[in-house]
This record gives sequence, structure tokens and C-alpha cells, in this order.
Amino acid sequence: MSLLPVAEAQVRLFALASPLPAETAPVAACTGRWLASDLLALRDQPWADLSAMDGYAVRAAEWPGPWQVTGESAAGGAVPAPLAPGQACRIFTGAPLPAGADTILIQENAIRERDRLTASDDPLPVGRNIRPAASDFATNALLLATGTTLTPARIALAVLGGHGRLPVGRRPTVALISTGNELVPPGAPTPAGSLPSSNAAMLAAMLATLPCDVVDLGIVPDDLDAMTAALKRAASADIIVSTGGASVGDHDMVRPAFVQAGGTLDFWKIRMRPGKPLMAGTIADAVFLGLPGNPVSAFVTATLFLLPLVRHRAGSTAPLPRLSEARLAAPLPATGDRDDYLRAYRGEAGIVSVTSQDSAATAAMAMADCLIVRPAGSSIAAAGDIVTILPLTD
Repeated sequence: MSLLPVAEAQVRLFALASPLPAETAPVAACTGRWLASDLLALRDQPWADLSAMDGYAVRAAEWPGPWQVTGESAAGGAVPAPLAPGQACRIFTGAPLPAGADTILIQENAIRERDRLTASDDPLPVGRNIRPAASDFATNALLLATGTTLTPARIALAVLGGHGRLPVGRRPTVALISTGNELVPPGAPTPAGSLPSSNAAMLAAMLATLPCDVVDLGIVPDDLDAMTAALKRAASADIIVSTGGASVGDHDMVRPAFVQAGGTLDFWKIRMRPGKPLMAGTIADAVFLGLPGNPVSAFVTATLFLLPLVRHRAGSTAPLPRLSEARLAAPLPATGDRDDYLRAYRGEAGIVSVTSQDSAATAAMAMADCLIVRPAGSSIAAAGDIVTILPLTD
């Protein structure tokens, strides 16, 4: 099986399963999720012409007064009586205007003696300090389109539009499996030949930023029957992710176990560095991703494949990571026959590649806040050149 380009592999991965069915969730549970259908306004905002300032509602043509103050309007109170000619209404921010008023005289420019009111400033134009009815949005207006990410500001818009529950994609369940005889749980003693199992903790931390539910199925030894049983247990999840054992060594049991568990392989091995030995397919209704075992390769492949897959299944219409451009602070060598994803950080002078690009260099990986994307066959890049980066942090 030839090496598959990253972009083609991503397209094929998304084709393995559609977005999950929609559900209706309370707004408090919708942050970071994606709308499953267009959201229309159920009300006008503002609901009426409202005052934008504390002051007096008057007729602009009657400036500078005098007016007789005959009523009061406050937010949440009753709509005030209409104004007759020569009358004014004391009004507060957010309160509805009485019929007949067309401008607001702010209190700093008002002179009031008992119920007699005059203006002390320049003439008032019609509409000053007024928020017109439906000026933000009107009933049946499109508030948010299908696939929109529900940020805090968009949650506020939905609530002001009259919604208490929203149609969103269901949260995918992601099952994590760590493979390897050498692995021990985090924090456990590490005798010679053993290694703390860091991938599940790392992947769970990466997934914590997305609307999904993570199930850690623990460490599975390099045993065909044990791995097969673990994959069958995980088949009720929407996405299954294993780390390690996806290559072709004598102790790499993921691929034969995947077949024995009833899996259908779609692709294996990607034209990228690090992360070439990546598997993808399906087991029952679950999408399966077999990531490399070393943490650096697992991190990079999860960034490019796992996180986008979760976004896709949760209803995002733009699941791929966003790329941007930046200036190099130091030169980079030419690339070989695979796309390079170089761990780097953003410094004052530009983008700096971390000290070691070895796929086992986790200390160097921890310094990175972006990946430099270098396509296969790229020539030497000089300091000052513009390169494509994939930001890992905001």
C-alpha cells in the first residue's frame, strides 16, 4: 500500500462516517458545539424603541422646551402613556419610549424644576439616543447558520433570539486504547524496560477542548487475543483510537487484531513525518484510528486526523485545523519525500524550530506552540522566508 497524501487521507477519513444525528440541548450545554440546523429569531430585538441613555423622552421639534414631565419609563416596567404635545417622560436606559416621543434628552443636558423641563444643549435630532425596535434582528431573521460553532457570544445571540434549547450535533464518544507490554499507568513505578503510558492522558487533554466524551480503556498488552477483545469492547463508541502497535513488527498486534475484530481497513501509512504508520477504517459503526505509539507522532497525527474527525462527527462544516503564515527566524533544510510537520514556537524574530525533531523528543515537543508545514520536496528555506504554520495555541 503506497503512502497516502495527508489531504487525501483526511477526505477519506471523513467519508468513513457521517456526522452524528442531531439532538436538542439546553443552551448551557451547547458551548463549543455546532448547530445542526439554521437558527431563526423568535422575537424582535429590541422588542420596542428603547432608550440608550438616562434622560427624558421628548419630541425633537419641541426643542428646547419647555415640557411638562408627566410620566416615567424604566426597563421591565409598564409601557408609558403616550405623550401629548408639550409633554416629556422621565426615562432610563433600556426602557421603552412612549408613543409620540422621537428623541432622548440626556439628563446631563436637562434642566428640571419640579415638573418643568428645558434643554441646555444644542438642538436634538430625531432618533438621538434611541435603539429602534428590531434594529439588532427581527422575528424570523437568520441568527446562526447550520454548522456554526457556538461561542459564548453566539450563545447570547441565540438566547436573545428567544431560544432556551438548541439543535446541535450529538457529542461523539471516543474510546482510547494504549498498547504495549512496556507501558505502566501514569505515576506507577517504572522498573527497567517499562515506560509511563502518556498517550491516553495527552489525547484526553487534546480532546477536552472539543464536545466529546472520552472513555479510556486502559493499557492492552501486545497479545492478539487481548487486543481483539479490547477492540470489540470499544466498538460501541463512535470513534476508537489506539496508540502503538500499528506497524509491522512481530509485537505489533493492532492490524491483525483489527481484522480479527471484524474491522475494514480503508488506508494505512501516510506521506508525512512524523506519523507515517497511521491506520484508519471502521469496526461496526465506529471509525477506527490507529496512531503511532511514540507521543510526538501520536500528537501530530491526532492534531491532523483525530481532532478533525471529532469535529466532523460532531457537526462541524469546517473540521480541519486552520493554517496561517509566519516568517522564519532561522533557516530550514530541504525536505525529502514526505511532508514534514516540524515542531516550532513563535519568537520575537519569527518562527523557531525546536532543538530536536526526533519523534521521541517529548521535551522539545512540549516547547512547541505551532507546527511548520513543509510539503515533500520543499527546497531549503532561509531566515526571513514565509512558511505555512498550524498554530497549536491561540
